[in-house]
Amino acid sequence: MLNINYVMNRKRRIFNIIAILFVAFLFLLSAKTLSADTPLSGDVVHHAPEPASVVLVGGGLVGMIVRFARKRFQEFKRGMDVSMSLVGLAIATPIIALAGILIKLTSRGPIFFSQERVGRYGETFNIYKLRTMGVEAEKNTGPVWAQENDPRVTLVGKFLRKAHIDEIPQLINVLKGEMSIVGPRPERPCFVIDLSKKITDYKKRLNVKPGITGLAQVRHKYDETITDVKKKIKLDLLYIKEMCVMTDLRILARTVFVVLTGKGAR
Repeated sequence: MLNINYVMNRKRRIFNIIAILFVAFLFLLSAKTLSADTPLSGDVVHHAPEPASVVLVGGGLVGMIVRFARKRFQEFKRGMDVSMSLVGLAIATPIIALAGILIKLTSRGPIFFSQERVGRYGETFNIYKLRTMGVEAEKNTGPVWAQENDPRVTLVGKFLRKAHIDEIPQLINVLKGEMSIVGPRPERPCFVIDLSKKITDYKKRLNVKPGITGLAQVRHKYDETITDVKKKIKLDLLYIKEMCVMTDLRILARTVFVVLTGKGAR
């Protein structure tokens, strides 16, 4: 009896290992490289059929594998978000403290700034940042996009934005589960309502958690016109379609370059 149980358990372990490796192979096979040559023109980005989709024609098996891969990816992504946020906050605490002192010494108002943003499935949350503008920056203008050489930004704020230090407190949003490290940038409710009317499929970007960085942020410049926003939406939707572990890692690597060069800051 012991020999039979041992053989059965061994066969079960071998089967589980083969199944996991098979799913991992299909997952990696279907992942596409998001290079700088990805087409941006036109309303639809066409892709050739994935090898995995051609080989596995059949609803049951394909559906099971897709659900398994997605579940495991979301679990890995959440684990990566939490671990990176904890390490990031621990390392950045002295930087946040120094930035807070400079903010208080150069302008009146709080060190931190919170603002309502739209997250996954349209749920709103308060995003956290280091304050880079005056306390009444939008008193006369109302909600507007940041501009190049924006007069509302303080002297210290310009440096914090250039170095992307003002974004660090968003790691708290990640720990709370409101954001991810990688994903489409969250927008303000008023802009979401307006852009949803002007841009087809805009709300599809709300199907995933918003991120601190994303494909649109490392591939395109800061928003200046509605055309810029449309290009970023295409990149956001491309990310959602192709999101996987390797995609996130490539975006994170590119983000390091963006931070070091100050690209895209306002």
